[in-house]
Amino acid sequence: MSENNVKRVFISACEPSADLHCGNLIKAVNDEKIEWVGLGGPNMASAGCELLENTVDKAAMIYNAFGQIGRYYKLIRRISAYLKNNKIDLVVVCDSPAFNFHVAKAAKRAGIKVLFYVAPQLWAWAPWRIRKLRKCCDKLACILPFEEQWFRSRGVDATFVGNPLLDDVDYDKTGFRSYKDFDAGKSTIALMPGSRKAEIEKLWPAMQQIGKVLKDKLPGMKFIVPILDNKKKQLLKNMEVEGLCFEYISGGAAKAASNADFTLVASGSATLQVASTGCPMVVMYQSSKFFWHFFGKWIITIPYLSLVNILASKELVPEFMPYFSSIEPIAQTCCKYLENKDLLDKTNAELIELSKPLAEENASSKTSKIIKHMLTL
Repeated sequence: MSENNVKRVFISACEPSADLHCGNLIKAVNDEKIEWVGLGGPNMASAGCELLENTVDKAAMIYNAFGQIGRYYKLIRRISAYLKNNKIDLVVVCDSPAFNFHVAKAAKRAGIKVLFYVAPQLWAWAPWRIRKLRKCCDKLACILPFEEQWFRSRGVDATFVGNPLLDDVDYDKTGFRSYKDFDAGKSTIALMPGSRKAEIEKLWPAMQQIGKVLKDKLPGMKFIVPILDNKKKQLLKNMEVEGLCFEYISGGAAKAASNADFTLVASGSATLQVASTGCPMVVMYQSSKFFWHFFGKWIITIPYLSLVNILASKELVPEFMPYFSSIEPIAQTCCKYLENKDLLDKTNAELIELSKPLAEENASSKTSKIIKHMLTL
């Protein structure tokens, strides 16, 4: 095949979830006339992407990223030079706007079209960044239904593509469940402290303490924890507290939630996976107290912080975001749910109703068509 007929796409992901989305996207494009190169992790590499650097292993939360500024600065300079000196027909950036805005800007300076896959949450905080997005984004693939109109009304060419986390959801086989015969004393609770090391270190001890409070009241309760790799499993096991036993199960949040009656989950994309199974949940997030009081609460412009509640426009599930010390209110809320079958049934039905529209489109397939169209222009 002539090299002139081959299109080259540079793709950038910094988080484990973005690596998964981009790996699935590469597979969905499935075109031998398209070559992939970029930044990411094992899912992208196995899908056929040439990685210039593994950016996923060192993914950091916002307030933990400051220690890596030097590394990211060097990487951005490297990517800028690469885009300037190599044939690239399209740049795709996925999530992580703090880093990927720089990649997109470098692409535009090199005269390359840019697709944003997963919209930056400008509607939640720092909305003035829309000017920056307009300058460096040719097309925006949104994964939340309301985002298309929000961005279009502000001059960004946006399309809702569905949510990649729910590409494989089959609502004929999962979702609606009955709590009519539910016995809280024999319940299964899923604990999901997140995938990043920083999240685990902040949330895993607290979730275990909440688990101990619940088990003291309901001794027959058991706990399951989803793990994606042995490295994360070992980290969790090294931080286990005495007095609790955990069953670690392979697979993601949706699999664990499907096998649970109730979930404690770190805020983020996992909440939508849990919602797709109809499993009632409490959402937790731990932040730097300094960062929250001096920055966070002043720049966040929405009344709810968890994705489930944002989409519902109400507190459909309890959210403790952020919490700083006492786990007692969280434990009390969990007990309130476990002791109320009607509330569990009502929450289950509302979660399924909320998440169904997100799964009606196959995000990987629809975004692959956008990529092919952009490459032909």
